[in-house]
Amino acid sequence: MSTPPKIALVDDDRNILASVSMALEAEGYEVKTYHDGQEGLEGILSAMPDLAVLDIKMPRMDGLELLEKLREHSSVPVIFLTSKDDEIDQVLGLRMGADDYITKPFSQRLLLERIRSLLRRQSLLAAPPSDRSESEKSATEDKIIRGSLELDDSRHLCTWKGQPVNLTVTEYLLLKTLAIRPGHVKNRDQLIDGAYGENIYVDDRTIDSHIKRIRKKFRDVEKEFNQIETLYGIGYRYKEE
Repeated sequence: MSTPPKIALVDDDRNILASVSMALEAEGYEVKTYHDGQEGLEGILSAMPDLAVLDIKMPRMDGLELLEKLREHSSVPVIFLTSKDDEIDQVLGLRMGADDYITKPFSQRLLLERIRSLLRRQSLLAAPPSDRSESEKSATEDKIIRGSLELDDSRHLCTWKGQPVNLTVTEYLLLKTLAIRPGHVKNRDQLIDGAYGENIYVDDRTIDSHIKRIRKKFRDVEKEFNQIETLYGIGYRYKEE
């Protein structure tokens, strides 16, 4: 019997902790709850979950600082809980490496859908080829080499000129969607489908923020990196080498 996915839930609102953890446990998840950012950081680093749900507005350490510290050690998938009016926090969170965000007040059903989607995307990357369906095998390659870029699904590993580039699940899938067909333009809807799957709504700004984050990570390895091109009003493409 496989072990249930482990979810870390960090929020200073005890009502949210109680109700959401009950809903997640009813779906078969193992849940650890933390009441502020500092407690969450210590707990997550001591027992790494499969996914973390972080509130942004918290005492002692807010969600943005918590995410920044987590990203120094881990690419664990992260979903932010944020207030409807805090657009700046949403964009900042994505640029810092969050995979997704949900605005409060939110439905537990929506949160469950986002968690399932993110865990499924992560498991597909980690699954050996024999464990994938025929459609998944035909739609993807286990290893993609495009000049200096190498993507290895089996290890969720991205390298540029032999140097590792530490990408989140969403960033990896976005880059893969572009790199599969170099020179071909992908509009934002196609990128959303490639990274998030169908039936998940994500706005254009979310994709743009992830692309900026990906570029920054590659430029930390090589300042002249310019393989991802923006076609304004259309989308993005990965340049052929």
